[in-house]
Amino acid sequence: MGQSMYRYLDPELTELVRSLVPTDVGDPVAARERLARTRATRPEFVTPPGLVRDDLTVPASGRRPAVRCLTFRPVVQIAAKPAIVYLHGGGFVMGDADGDPVLPAQLAGSTGALVLSVDYRLAPEHPYPAAVDDGWAVLRWVSDHAAPLGVDPARVAVAGASAGACIAAALALRARDGGGPRVAAQLLDIPVLDDRAITPSSRLEDGPLWNRANVLDSWRHYLRDLPEAQEVPSYAAPARAVDLSGLPPAYISVCARDPLRDEGIAYAQGLTDAGVPTELRLYPGTFHGAVSTFPDTAVTRRARADFLAAAHRLLGAA
Repeated sequence: MGQSMYRYLDPELTELVRSLVPTDVGDPVAARERLARTRATRPEFVTPPGLVRDDLTVPASGRRPAVRCLTFRPVVQIAAKPAIVYLHGGGFVMGDADGDPVLPAQLAGSTGALVLSVDYRLAPEHPYPAAVDDGWAVLRWVSDHAAPLGVDPARVAVAGASAGACIAAALALRARDGGGPRVAAQLLDIPVLDDRAITPSSRLEDGPLWNRANVLDSWRHYLRDLPEAQEVPSYAAPARAVDLSGLPPAYISVCARDPLRDEGIAYAQGLTDAGVPTELRLYPGTFHGAVSTFPDTAVTRRARADFLAAAHRLLGAA
């Protein structure tokens, strides 16, 4: 199976990709510096009308640090509204909630939910399970404080993009295995799921924003504290989960020219086989990160609209 099957790009994206700076997460510090420079060229994010943006700090148990969240909620308070715990992307090693406000805000606007975008700790300084523990602290806190937050505890979802989708899927597994808190849905956008990098698409070496080298480097940083003899747990790499039954309904979106494409498809297949209501969308001519990087093409607008519609549908939003 050759690389030619991955060459096609949507015509609107073909010219736009020429402006992209290649991603390299081999050195996480350098990768963060490049990301900061890229962000500095973007227009300042403005909170959409009808939403309130705020900061919130969630206490953690034991010696773990408190977890900061960037939150969005409707200006008009809705009784028993949904909540969404959102995890940003960045290959486990870069990014933060402040640098990824668009999708969380859109989710709040689309569903009327309280959206908590988690500023989880990054690898390699804080490898697995730090990010999952941070997300777990927020999920537990929201569920435990549903009443004062005006949240319906039966409509708390997890969502994420890329590495954040890996963490979101892990939270769904952990909640199932631990008997709660209840997770109403898992919304997984271009998810990272499998550390083994053995699918055909994982061999893609020249993706515009993400390639095989980045896949291997990001997992190396994230799993650095696991003993070599220890099998990677499913909370780190959800594709390793043997049993996917009893998980919340899922929406999974994948890009055709993405090394992560096949693991997303396989996870959707596994969920479906386990009896979990699952919707899978594959967008032709797109690459990893295309939707957030170039949101104004026809195919990326469609992908984002589909994601928001799924969130609205799965959370039974009014």
